[in-house]
Amino acid sequence: MTDLSAYGPWAVIAGGSEGVGAEFAALLAEAGVNLVLVARKPEPLERTAARCRRQGVETRTLAVDLVDDVAQVIAATSDLEVGLLIYNAGANTCSEEFLDGGLPDFGRVIDLNITAMTALVHHFAGPMRQRRRGGILMVGSMAGYLGSTRHTVYGGVKAFGRIFAEGLWLELRDHDVHVLELVLGVTRTPAMERVGLNFDVPGLRVAEPADVAAEGLQRLPFGPVHIAGGNEADVARRNHPDRAKVVLGAHQFMRQLMGEH
Repeated sequence: MTDLSAYGPWAVIAGGSEGVGAEFAALLAEAGVNLVLVARKPEPLERTAARCRRQGVETRTLAVDLVDDVAQVIAATSDLEVGLLIYNAGANTCSEEFLDGGLPDFGRVIDLNITAMTALVHHFAGPMRQRRRGGILMVGSMAGYLGSTRHTVYGGVKAFGRIFAEGLWLELRDHDVHVLELVLGVTRTPAMERVGLNFDVPGLRVAEPADVAAEGLQRLPFGPVHIAGGNEADVARRNHPDRAKVVLGAHQFMRQLMGEH
């Protein structure tokens, strides 16, 4: 495992209340890194914070909606030396076909996955570059490798995240700031369970949050992109140049995953 203490003394985890975010927090707490956990819902946020405090680290919580209040995160960490930013707050908050959803709702998907993420990266990465030490880990999705119904906007923002990570990695690698996009496939998180994903599709590879969090932190020094959960071959197939073949071939599988018939 990577020496996580090198990313201290503080880490900020956006989307740090449950699932993969909570497992990131637990691993960093075990390594002695103090934490600022950010999420919308205070109850799971406090449960994860209590778990981390039992490891003996300082843990602050901030219950905010990142779409509306990135400035509050910046203000709440102004007295801290943040050596690691994990951006795990990238849900698909509008899973509708494009013409059936409202533009303001799709705008929130864009703001959560692009606008808020880039604002926090810009804020925290600057001091890391000056100190010549730190890490930026952004959680991505295999949805960003192809278009699919009900993911027209979400797939697009996840594609942005990967390209953004690659460019940032190039810019910061000579300054000893590590950048990684951790690309997740289907992962058994509370969020995915709430939307009713069908985890029993034949041939479906399902990862556990603790496993992908450990994988991401281990791969952080070796960016810019890492495919988690053993999904490398599937991602390679999604990169085939015949885009109609790729998209149509994945469509039926995606319908099964989303519980459609």
